[in-house]
This record gives sequence, C-alpha cells and structure tokens, in this order.
Amino acid sequence: MPRITSRDNPRLKQVAQLIASSRARRKVDRCVLEGEHIVAAYERLHGTPETLIIAETALERPAIATLRARVPAAQTLVVTEEAWPEFAQLPAAVGMLAVVATPKPRFERAADFCLLLEDVQDPGNVGSILRSAAAAGVTQVFLSPSCAFAWSPKVLRAGQGAHFYLEIYEGVDLPAWARNFRGRTLAAVAAGAGAIYAADLSGPIAVAVGNEGVGLSAALRAAAHLEVSIPMPGGFEALNAAAAAAICLFECVRQRRRG
Repeated sequence: MPRITSRDNPRLKQVAQLIASSRARRKVDRCVLEGEHIVAAYERLHGTPETLIIAETALERPAIATLRARVPAAQTLVVTEEAWPEFAQLPAAVGMLAVVATPKPRFERAADFCLLLEDVQDPGNVGSILRSAAAAGVTQVFLSPSCAFAWSPKVLRAGQGAHFYLEIYEGVDLPAWARNFRGRTLAAVAAGAGAIYAADLSGPIAVAVGNEGVGLSAALRAAAHLEVSIPMPGGFEALNAAAAAAICLFECVRQRRRG
C-alpha cells in the first residue's frame, strides 16, 4: 500500500479537498469519516470504504490493523506523521480517516418509530440527537432544509457511527410529511403542553424536535397530532435540544417496552 510523505500525492489531494469543502462533498456525494470507531461502524454495516487513510503511527493499533486487513491495499493510503497535518483537520492521533459514498436510502414507507428535526442548526446537536435516535431504535430520521448537514464532519463526529444505523432523509417538508404520516406525530414544545410522561406513545410515532432557539414552527405544530412538554421543576427552561430529544425518544422506548 502507498506510503504518503507529501500532500502532493493526487489521491491525498482529493481527500484534502473533501475534508475542507462541504460543497466538494455534496458535489460527489461523499463524506469523510474520522476515527476508527466511526470507520468500523461503516464497514460493519455498509462494507469497504472507497479510500482508507491511516496515520503511520497508528498502524499497529489492533482495531486499525483489523480494519486495514479488510480493505484492499489499493484503496489504502498510509500517511506519515509529518504529512498528516497538511491535509487533515484532526491530529494524527485520530489514527484513521475514510472516504465513503454518502448513504442515500430510497424512501418507500414510513417506519413505526421516526424522528423529525426542524431547523436544528448546531452540528453537535444534530450528531448527538442522531446518536440517541440510533440507541433508542429509531428507524428513520427526517431533516428540514435548514438543519445542519447530516453528513458534515462535525455531525459525523458527534454521531459516533449512529448515522449508519439510521435511514436519514434531508431537505424534507416536515409539515407535509407529518400530515401524511399513518401514525401520530408528537411535537416537543418547551412549555404549555401536557407532560410527555402522561401521553400515550403507543403505536406508530414520530417525534418532532425543533430549532434550538425558537422551537418548532407553527406549521409543524399544526400538523402534529399531539404536543408535549418535558416537566422542568428546577425552573430553568433552557434544556438543550439534544437532551430534550433524548428524553422524548427514551420515554417512547419505555412505553413501547411496557406495552
């Protein structure tokens, strides 16, 4: 497998462009995975990455050695510690990067447990919410056009591999989707609604979580079947969007298991 000592290598230049430019990633429908945990999650569920980039100093790590053995040598680049900072945003200690085709699921039918994200703009929040969704057993996630790009490096980093356990759909008209959903759409609002713990969350359900500052739009709230709030007896009404999503999703899990 090639040992790269300079960014002038043509294949490394292509990877560097994808790392640096969201436009470049979208143009070719590719994303960059950072770290052995995320790469392993992709490989386990979707197969061999198109290109695997390994820091020379990390070659002997057991997890990285295992992944390297599964990827053809022609698709693997080993980069020296000196050359790594010339193209990567994270230090060589991350050990591994991979370029993969961005998964594009074809929507056929809404699942029984879905998540709607409307205008959630912080990449860390989106990634954390996707991580909670995967852990809770959500099947499909639908993002409005103004959400943070699900496949950006920051969102992928926060998701820690959760993306590959989910069907993710971006640029979705969420009010229209909610109106056509065969189950019930649950709108999570900051205040003024009944406690989520008292709601009946059985059957097909879609949980809608809104923007960090303004919450859900009037249109999506009107399309929802039920509004709920999370009781906050401490009197501090600034619950993080990712935390609120996790609470709502796992209350659904609790009730569905009980039923």
